[in-house]
Amino acid sequence: MSLADLAVRLSLPKVTAHRLCMQLLEAGFVTRDVNERDYTVGPALRKLAFDTLNHGAVRGLRHQILTELVEQVGETCNITTLDGASVLYLDRVEALRPWRLTLAVGEHVPLHCTASGKLYLALLPGPQRELLVSQITLTAMTESTITTAEALVQECAKVRTAGYALDQQEFIDGLLAIAVPIFDEHGAIRATVAVHAPISRFSVEQARSRLPALHQAAERLGKLL
Repeated sequence: MSLADLAVRLSLPKVTAHRLCMQLLEAGFVTRDVNERDYTVGPALRKLAFDTLNHGAVRGLRHQILTELVEQVGETCNITTLDGASVLYLDRVEALRPWRLTLAVGEHVPLHCTASGKLYLALLPGPQRELLVSQITLTAMTESTITTAEALVQECAKVRTAGYALDQQEFIDGLLAIAVPIFDEHGAIRATVAVHAPISRFSVEQARSRLPALHQAAERLGKLL
């Protein structure tokens, strides 16, 4: 938002809004946007939001649903949300299996080569999706990574039709993942729940067989938003 927009929304004189923005900017709660005239969420506010999401009763209920899902599907599961132009891990529960990938809560992963990331891109409003696709760097993480905007747009169309997204060794060699959306009460995607495992024991068909359990967990998680 611009300084003028903030002043109007807060019913403050422009000089007062400017002083407050300067204080928030120095503390890291806001930051300058690309055009320098607008302000956007800063790192301190992102950390505060993340800490809030991961504490309290709701976080405990969410973690319990994820734990039950892991018991059902037999593999590691995670919950993510969109954070700018990447995917943020909100929670994960490890399955007690060999050959596990460890990504800590709070870490970020790319949009274009993960199941959760592609799902976000596919289900975002068209203009927002187009903007993200045009701005993110399509780094080749493996030989299977999508590295052109045209191919990514085509993949998003397939994901929207299917209602879920797959990562077939696109992020990490030897790893397969499947993700489904968590919708809020207005039908907007707010998070995803996913399961991943090595391809040595997790084929595409086996991944799809977990969809009923994933959708059931997503519906329960959506009620906690």
